[in-house]
Amino acid sequence: MTDTTKYVPYDERTGNESIVYFTRDLSPEGIMKAYEKVNANIVGKVAIKLHTGEKNGPNIVPSSWVKKVMENEETLKDATIVETNTFYAGDRYTTPQHLETLKVNGWDFCKVDIMDAEGTVDLPVSGGKWFDHMTHGKTMVDYDSMFVLTHFKGHAMGGFGGSNKNIGIGCADGRIGKAMIHKKGNNDWGVVEDELMEKITESTKATIDFFGKNICYVNVMRNMSVSCDCEGVAAQPVVTPNVGILASNDICAIDSACVDLVYAMCEEDHKDLVERISSRHGHRQLDYMHELGMGNRKYILIDLDNDEVRICPKKAVEGVKPFKLIK
Repeated sequence: MTDTTKYVPYDERTGNESIVYFTRDLSPEGIMKAYEKVNANIVGKVAIKLHTGEKNGPNIVPSSWVKKVMENEETLKDATIVETNTFYAGDRYTTPQHLETLKVNGWDFCKVDIMDAEGTVDLPVSGGKWFDHMTHGKTMVDYDSMFVLTHFKGHAMGGFGGSNKNIGIGCADGRIGKAMIHKKGNNDWGVVEDELMEKITESTKATIDFFGKNICYVNVMRNMSVSCDCEGVAAQPVVTPNVGILASNDICAIDSACVDLVYAMCEEDHKDLVERISSRHGHRQLDYMHELGMGNRKYILIDLDNDEVRICPKKAVEGVKPFKLIK
């Protein structure tokens, strides 16, 4: 296995290329533009998996944006936002706490399903080395399709939080599944580095195998603190420039592309997030997804703002401006 603290340049990767769409338009319209490129198989009863955040968290995808997207996208007008309770004691540890936090953060405009509120369901993990099943929120299996809408950012333990983290941890239930991922012996947070990346990814595989072709991914590269949204108002200040929105039907490709866009920035702009990703062995998420057959490390990046030409990550981040918080 390669050194998972090290970034693997694009030309050193092997395998096929998937399509990843990109727009610089950080807005509800940008999300819609990206989503419409990948939503062909979003049918039936739709779950929207996103990180709704701790109380008053400053960096989450704004609830007003999601509301506008749901009001304007035909496939999402009757969709349900889905979450699970947390393993750590915070604003979303119990279902009543979670429901209160949803109201505080503006997620009271539509149906929200705390999937583990009334129990769990076990789904198989095919080809895993740590798990043969993962325990998810009980109601996840009630949905026909899943739209994974992710705020891409850093993460205290995962290095980065992309689509893989959003559903790998976010669909596992708060008591059993998340403990399977994080706990080692008597230490609730004893699983770290490569083992943690692999366990998150195996949990994700259970979800995407369940939904099959009826799943798509949109990553929003905005307000990218090195901290996850689970840290709420305690998150580290944002210093990485905003970039744009990406979409794909390939989870490995979209998370790989987001990491590539970060690495394509100049040293001053990306140093904090790069350090967070490499020091936590975050690159292992990407390699392990590829090893498990969950997608490709290589991709064709399509510029939705310029006649859908193919661009490279360096071109995509050309001209990004130093971060300035806009409320």
